[in-house]
Amino acid sequence: MASSAFAFPSYIITKGASTDSFKSTSLSSSRSLVTDFHLLFSRPISSGPKYQSAKSAKPESPVAINCLTDAKQVCAVGRRKSMMMGLLMSGLIVSQANLPTAFASTPVFREYIDTFDGYSFKYPQNWIQVRGAGADIFFRDPVVLDENLSVEFSSPSSSNYTSLEDLGSPEEVGKRVLRQYLTEFMSTRLGVKRQANILSTSSRVADDGKLYYQVEVNIKSYANNNELAVMPQDRVARLEWNRRYLAVLGVENDRLYSIRLQTPEKVFLEEEKDLRRVMDSFRVEKI
Repeated sequence: MASSAFAFPSYIITKGASTDSFKSTSLSSSRSLVTDFHLLFSRPISSGPKYQSAKSAKPESPVAINCLTDAKQVCAVGRRKSMMMGLLMSGLIVSQANLPTAFASTPVFREYIDTFDGYSFKYPQNWIQVRGAGADIFFRDPVVLDENLSVEFSSPSSSNYTSLEDLGSPEEVGKRVLRQYLTEFMSTRLGVKRQANILSTSSRVADDGKLYYQVEVNIKSYANNNELAVMPQDRVARLEWNRRYLAVLGVENDRLYSIRLQTPEKVFLEEEKDLRRVMDSFRVEKI
């Protein structure tokens, strides 16, 4: 879905969310597996004298020998089963205890390739695609709803870009992106204030030999708890949300492409490495 340059849609922000929350998608904690085995065996007790001479001692009957042998076999089998069950459970506990750490250290990404419109990027495999959101493509974390990304591009019929330098320097582009964000997040509610800062602007040449600009912005939203109060001390501003916004821009096919990612600031600090990998993977392709 094409749109004019920098006409970023306002659907990126999840409506109705007043605070940022992060629900981790971590695996369930290891369960405690404790099993007690009680195997009781009794040996036959002789009713005769404690010591007997060789002549007077009577040979044990085959039945008694067989009973004693069977008891020993049952005891041995029981001990082996107990040892095997103990080893199995201890291995299960260790494997379950190490599983979340191992999984967390190896995040899995999928690659989205749009050969028709000419762009590609990677995204976390657990993110879901939301259709009808207004962007050309839109993915969202199913747990942290305020964490999402989208791709937009300008229409070649209304614009003709040959290079990102047509837009100016990364700093100039950063100011334009910030103004666009503030326009989208404009609120008609009384007592609402947006505080925005450009954190960084940069340019890089990726492995495809093309130039990309990246802009990082932090935006905080404050709202008074009682805007209609007469006394100023009764109008206390509280933080509604605090989010990090990242945008990567590229030019190809006479179009300006942009991928935008938003996430709560606390979530960004925890997932920064993975989120930067998503943004660095954005590529524009010739069609």
